[in-house]
Amino acid sequence: MNTHHLHNSNLSIKAGWVSIAVNVFLFIIKYWAGIVSGSVAIIADAWHTLSDSLSSIFLILGIYLSRKPADKDHPFGHGRNELITSILIGGLLAMVAYNFFIESIERLQSKESATYGLIAIVATVVSILLKEGLAQYSFYVGRKTNSQAVKADGWHHRSDAISSVAILVGIALGRFFWWIDGVMGIIVSLFILYTAYKIIRSSSHTILGEKPSRKLVEDVKRLANQAAEQEVHSHHIHLHNYIHHKELTIHIYLPNEMTIAESHRITNAIEKTLSTELDVETTIHVEPIEIKPYDNDKSV
Repeated sequence: MNTHHLHNSNLSIKAGWVSIAVNVFLFIIKYWAGIVSGSVAIIADAWHTLSDSLSSIFLILGIYLSRKPADKDHPFGHGRNELITSILIGGLLAMVAYNFFIESIERLQSKESATYGLIAIVATVVSILLKEGLAQYSFYVGRKTNSQAVKADGWHHRSDAISSVAILVGIALGRFFWWIDGVMGIIVSLFILYTAYKIIRSSSHTILGEKPSRKLVEDVKRLANQAAEQEVHSHHIHLHNYIHHKELTIHIYLPNEMTIAESHRITNAIEKTLSTELDVETTIHVEPIEIKPYDNDKSV
């Protein structure tokens, strides 16, 4: 792992420890408020907050594992451990959502209500402010490090903040509707489930293989032409993302009469430029220009 990636992983690990400290503090406050008020929604939200700490532990562990250097069995490194961590976080969220959905349904069936007080209000407001702050911090670190796992942890924090907003609404309406606590619990559980789906879907796409972004395709074509000092009609652009290591394969056209030595010089120049500008290792397939270049290449 180079110095840049090591710095990014250290930032991600720091974000994980900050998350654990804040979440444990919030869990204690919210669980106490839930017990005092008898609110299943607040207790559910408290356990949701604690699950954020567990996801942050997964985050830290995943990042440590992703820092392992490439070896014989994993020639492209262990960076995808971060993606596996994100999927584990999503799975944990899904289980939390299911448990609280069932508990909320049981609360409605038994027609149990909650008695909210000042403690519940203060705990919920503090939770909203701190969790949204954690979410913004995680999104910042995620953008800076391009870590899917840290971004997933940020969404975990954001889901907790929004669920607390829903509970605050429940507190305001609880005196008028006995069923509001159970309904808010269901809303919170559904939101948590949707967040889990988004996290798992995003990380799974990267593991399975994604179509390169339009911007990446445009950058590759521009830089390849620049390095070759001619139009090479780059196409069949495929990216294999291993998080800390990215492999790019492209096809280019060169004149049929060009020598192998000159073709080799040009492909080396393109590979060096793409490595410097885009931090990717490139493999290039050369095709003779006598074959008509694609006008609208569907495979990018």
